[in-house]
Amino acid sequence: MTCPHRVRLAFVLGSFELGGAEMMLWKLLSRLDRSRFDPVVIALSSRADGMLERFQQSGIECRLLGVNASTLFRLATLISRRSTDIVQGWMYYGNLAATLSSLMTRSRHAVLWAIRGTLVDAQYTSRSTALSIWLGGRLSFLPQLIINNSSTSSLQHEARYGYAASKRVVLPNGFDTDVFRPSAEARSSVRSALGLGPDAVLAGLIGRYHPMKQHAKFIEAAALVSRRFPDVHYVLAGDRIDGSNAELVQAVEQHGLRARVHLLGRRDDMHVVAAALDLAVSASSSGEGFPNVVGEAMSCGVPCVVTDVGDSAFVVGDTGLTVPPGDTRALAGAIEALVGSDARRVELGARARQRVVERFSLDAVVRAYEDLYMEVHQRARAGQA
Repeated sequence: MTCPHRVRLAFVLGSFELGGAEMMLWKLLSRLDRSRFDPVVIALSSRADGMLERFQQSGIECRLLGVNASTLFRLATLISRRSTDIVQGWMYYGNLAATLSSLMTRSRHAVLWAIRGTLVDAQYTSRSTALSIWLGGRLSFLPQLIINNSSTSSLQHEARYGYAASKRVVLPNGFDTDVFRPSAEARSSVRSALGLGPDAVLAGLIGRYHPMKQHAKFIEAAALVSRRFPDVHYVLAGDRIDGSNAELVQAVEQHGLRARVHLLGRRDDMHVVAAALDLAVSASSSGEGFPNVVGEAMSCGVPCVVTDVGDSAFVVGDTGLTVPPGDTRALAGAIEALVGSDARRVELGARARQRVVERFSLDAVVRAYEDLYMEVHQRARAGQA
């Protein structure tokens, strides 16, 4: 069946703030076949720190609604005026808004949901987020499909909150293997910028500062590793990972690591930082679905040590090491196992990149989304005929 016009897609998310889920949406839309699809991204909040400019520079139409009493009405009006074919919620708030606003219209567009991570420990979940997750379970019979980037996350949401298993689709995150690739220049430039020698060993944790990311556990593990390998340096990068973060700086100083821990803050060249590492670490306790930073490091030929959260163990496979979440000694032991063998790191890194190229390339994931959107659209058209 041919499509007489470009399929009009509306993506609804909470805000344009920088995060892994927002970054994956940008990567998806920046590669989407614009001859077949006409996307718009609609943010419920007017907060636009970090991502709005990326979308706009990629030629993607963006709207910021601002949260108030008329937000859902304005969203419904915008969706109707564009004669939208598919409304794609992106994370919990976006999912609910996509569904509730669609119920306010008479248009017969399809509604899809997207869940981008596993459930976060209750102590790290706001009341509004907890409510949105619970309400999503009650309303999960309404969307045509629920797209998740993690099998673990799908099963969690279905078992704990009653999300409709019949709506489940799992599509992994994708990685640009042309941008994230091994680079001798990146290794050299980052070491030079840090005042380190060309052979210095770098272990890194990349990710925003949040309790579930367990930066404190990583620092504790680094202190243990430093007893056997005192010359290893540690790189941390991401939002709030800088000298202004008193809590993080205090943890570094308490463990006597001030000379060996480098806080790089938010960077726009994460492909350079990732490619400069000898090993990458994800120490998260919860919340990870299909972690972007792990796939990006693997794409750069960097082996990873990950906690068994979400699909992290599946992503790494046999190209890295997996430890239980919250086990500092196990985390330190896994880091030591890689720090202590140059040959093992090189071998695992090569296999890691090959795994990403074969299974998680961005182009393949984008094609899977395009095929899914076309299938949903054609089913909807057949049902209206």
